[in-house]
Amino acid sequence: MAKFMDYEKSMELLKTLFTDEIPTKKVLLTDALGMYLAHDIVADRNEPEFPTASMDGYAIKVEDLKSGKIKVLGDNPAGNDEKRVLKNGEAIKTFTGSKMPEGSDTLIPIENVTYEDGYITVNEEVSYGFATRPVGESYKKGDVLIKKGTKITYAEIGVLAGLNCVSVEVAIPPKVAVVSTGSEILELGECSDNPAQIRSSNNYTIEALCKEAGAEVNQMGVVKDDKTSILKAFQNAINSSDIVISTGGVSVGDYDFVKDIVPSLGFEVVFKGVGIKPGKHVMVAKKENKVILALPGFAYSSTVTAVLYALPLIANRLAKENPYTVIEAELKEDFKKRTPFNEFRACRLSFENGKVYCDFKDKKTGSSAILINMLNSAGIMMASSQDNFLEKGTIVKVITL
Repeated sequence: MAKFMDYEKSMELLKTLFTDEIPTKKVLLTDALGMYLAHDIVADRNEPEFPTASMDGYAIKVEDLKSGKIKVLGDNPAGNDEKRVLKNGEAIKTFTGSKMPEGSDTLIPIENVTYEDGYITVNEEVSYGFATRPVGESYKKGDVLIKKGTKITYAEIGVLAGLNCVSVEVAIPPKVAVVSTGSEILELGECSDNPAQIRSSNNYTIEALCKEAGAEVNQMGVVKDDKTSILKAFQNAINSSDIVISTGGVSVGDYDFVKDIVPSLGFEVVFKGVGIKPGKHVMVAKKENKVILALPGFAYSSTVTAVLYALPLIANRLAKENPYTVIEAELKEDFKKRTPFNEFRACRLSFENGKVYCDFKDKKTGSSAILINMLNSAGIMMASSQDNFLEKGTIVKVITL
């Protein structure tokens, strides 16, 4: 039996492939949606910088609530740089978002008082500090508000605008080329009367995965199983990308040419063959600042190995801390491994009574070709090489999709 590298060792080696600074660029905030931050965003001030009213009312000293009538000095609209200093027995009508006058410590809502002839009478008291936002309620100077590697969504846009970030530095998306190999594969839309041929799906699945992860993808299509065609396709892919992802041609068959062509292109094989199911014939090679990730040809196998190996490579180029989300779930049924390797089994996730559960309902067992197992609330349950039989109720780790 061939010797396979431990999965954990392969992941450690994967982290060493890109060690240089990630390439970045500055973009206008209005163009940054969907991009990934290259640096932490740190607050340069407190927010708010001074006590602020959170509703319409009267700024007062809380001790004056018992005094009966309180004299109103005037209005304090939002945006006003209020300079008056409140004394005992005085109030200033203050509006939502306004700076609280110096000397005040509480805001009593309009509906809690009666105004007449320049005075308010308190009908319902409030507690100290009511409706008053303290200094730094949202964030304090020096707080890390957004970590590098964060995908910029509407929320990040709002926070960055509040910090007056006209432009932001973002990671330049890595360029990924996707190639499928195999004479048995029909391209999307291609017709054939040969029942032995199968429809291409790997390259489109992986393209979608990589795009969702933030990469720019060059779809190279399907290449037939001959050395000349594969060599040319790989040369084109290498010239146009940072990461080349191929499917098929890495096993031990007579027509598995990829495993031989990659070294002939001057790439050093970092590892080939990992103790995982599915996808044990996965291969990773590097030359200078370019990486080739050669995946198996079966649909489920290539998808799982793309999640495990392609997504971390892309995450590294985008400064993302985690390439995918791993959660804990409770097994709703017994699970028995089929190999001594690390296994990655398609599962169904459900949420009941505040807990996340994992089961294998409607997930077919068989070869590594069953891509439909990834449909319908699917996750990838992770079982280590030390696991064997896991009883119902065991807490397991699951990659969410």
